[in-house]
Amino acid sequence: MRKRILVTVVVSVVLAGVFAPLAGAVSVSVRVEGKTRNIYGPTRPRLQVASTALDALVAAANKGEFYYHLVTGSLGSYVDQIGLYPATSAGGWMFKVNGKLPPVGAGQVTLRSGARVLWYWAGFDPVTFAGPKTLSLTRSKLSRSERTRVRRSHKKLYCYAVSAQDDKGVSTRALGAVLRVGSRRAVKTKKGRACIRAHAGSLVWATLRGAVRSNALP
Repeated sequence: MRKRILVTVVVSVVLAGVFAPLAGAVSVSVRVEGKTRNIYGPTRPRLQVASTALDALVAAANKGEFYYHLVTGSLGSYVDQIGLYPATSAGGWMFKVNGKLPPVGAGQVTLRSGARVLWYWAGFDPVTFAGPKTLSLTRSKLSRSERTRVRRSHKKLYCYAVSAQDDKGVSTRALGAVLRVGSRRAVKTKKGRACIRAHAGSLVWATLRGAVRSNALP
């Protein structure tokens, strides 16, 4: 009986430590994009993170139950694997904060509340060693002609814009991007923008060859 009570107390203490809010934590949105699919947080959910961009990955891994691996070198710790794919000479794992690639390691980037953290697989350019552009999806206001179409058809229209951000966070229209609606439908954009009809609750995201897929929106 005493053993059972002791075990119960120990488990309760452990669970309390796991689920208790982190002291001094910040609330940030976290997304992890793998080599072939989204690994965590397509809609950029908020997480309570201890402090750094590396902490954001750890929090996402705990929440999403996916694997990551750290290597400690002369310059500190770095992530050499997330999910199934380890880093190679041609590609590896990078991160951005608010659309920009920091010049220091993830453990050295202190986050502020509201920050957007993206971890992603990157294939490196063999000449410039630059990483791929990352896509960002936002809702777009209807034009005058689109509003007229809606009034005439009595059917809702949802418009989206896709931008591509380089390592410095500079955004340009993602020309040639494709909207993915659920698991089957694909819609080509015109100058990085497209409108679709009601899509029964399916998420929408964007892809572009050579770029990291975008966040998802309803």
